[in-house]
Amino acid sequence: MGATLLMQAVASGMVQMLPVLAPLLTGDAGLRPESIGPLNAASAAGTVLFLLFGGAVLARLGPVRGLQAGTAVSALGLLVAAIGTLPAFLAATLLLGIGYGPTPPAGSRILAATAPPRHRTLIFSIKQAGAPLGGAVTGLLAAPAAAAFGWQATLALAVGLALLCALLIQPLRESLDAEREPGRRISPAALLGRANLAAPFRALRVDPLLVPLAALGFGFAVAQGCLFAFCVTWLVEAHGLSLVAAGSVFAAMQGAGIVARIALGWLADRTGRAARNLVVQALAAAGALALLASLPAGTPPALLLAVAAANGFLAASWNGIVMAEVARLAPPARIQDATSGSTLLIFCGYVAGPAAFGALVPLLGGWRAPFLVVAAQLALGGVATALRLRRGARGC
Repeated sequence: MGATLLMQAVASGMVQMLPVLAPLLTGDAGLRPESIGPLNAASAAGTVLFLLFGGAVLARLGPVRGLQAGTAVSALGLLVAAIGTLPAFLAATLLLGIGYGPTPPAGSRILAATAPPRHRTLIFSIKQAGAPLGGAVTGLLAAPAAAAFGWQATLALAVGLALLCALLIQPLRESLDAEREPGRRISPAALLGRANLAAPFRALRVDPLLVPLAALGFGFAVAQGCLFAFCVTWLVEAHGLSLVAAGSVFAAMQGAGIVARIALGWLADRTGRAARNLVVQALAAAGALALLASLPAGTPPALLLAVAAANGFLAASWNGIVMAEVARLAPPARIQDATSGSTLLIFCGYVAGPAAFGALVPLLGGWRAPFLVVAAQLALGGVATALRLRRGARGC
């Protein structure tokens, strides 16, 4: 659990570097502030590409080596971003997404084999707490470091720390990668083969709740992706905060997500009703996002911080519960494929959400209306999932 938590934090922190530093990056490159949306979507697209093609790669390398390889790819992405041009940003975000790709299936494979069933959701949620932990550390440290040393130097520092963390888990490889398949083919023909491409989608058919669960995760991903991609830029542009102050609000949002992932994971284990808990959480998160979007310029910092933290608590704490439910519903031999398939659909939300949001800001004349659209789609997803669960209960 320690290894998966550490590498989840590292992977998430690296992905969040560009959104946190977005006002500096886009300003130096002469880009509009909302252009960070399509860039963030490119990162999610990179993760989707890995989840689509990378199952065979993970099977051959093993989960620990897969996490290490992903960190190396993400480090390359940050170095490319330091070039400071739009093509470099696009290439960097794609590499960051590909580097993040091994994190969900590799972590699930490790934990599914070791976590006690009665604590499964809590343990998965602790691992997923690494995502907001990495974002919180990035929000607290990256903005001050960039203000003091420049954003390129900050990216270089992040690369060094990430590679050090990847080395720290090397002693675990022998035991945790024991079931890898060294003879598994990873040639282009094997990766592009029908069996490899279809495996994640076939795995979603092993239980009728897997697709509705992934669909609700898609709605959460749209909300979380837009919040994380645009929070700092929105606070700077619409509320007039400094980059350091906006980074602190971002860190509070991420910190609340850390607490929530553990608390709500524990609650799901205790109630035994993880899917229904997610429905309630989706409706509450939609309300919190609508409230955040409605706060006017000049809102007292304490209120802004509290509402942002509420959004982090509700909209960024669902991931571990979803991953644990997928691992519970799928047969042991299909957990990695089912996790890849569900995460692939979820990451389509990370692609579509920020890209659409970035287009809606100028189209709708500001930031409030796009945030309300995002809140509405999450509420509708919660209602649709509740109806599906009710039909399933009646069918039983």
